[in-house]
Amino acid sequence: MDSKMILLLIILMGFVTYIPRMLPFVLFKGKELPPFIQGVLKNIPYATLGALIFPGILLFSDDLVFGMIGALAAFAFAFLGMNVIVVVLGSIAVLSAYTYLIG
Repeated sequence: MDSKMILLLIILMGFVTYIPRMLPFVLFKGKELPPFIQGVLKNIPYATLGALIFPGILLFSDDLVFGMIGALAAFAFAFLGMNVIVVVLGSIAVLSAYTYLIG
């Protein structure tokens, strides 16, 4: 594949990913969503995070307790309403402490 084709593919991929991000801003500009829809949209990052990490919890290590501790820490941080980044970093910190104390 030559460099012009690669550049064209990069531009097209950027365009395809830009459209779904831009459309909500254009379509909902100046409009207020119902509170229920706002609540659902605010929980999408946590639901996505859970769907992405759950298989890894069971398959990450031979020590199933390790994965369960990480999952419980993530659940606790998310339940407290913390930002997704804080949930991830907090779980990493808890698992690091667990590894240090046990390992």
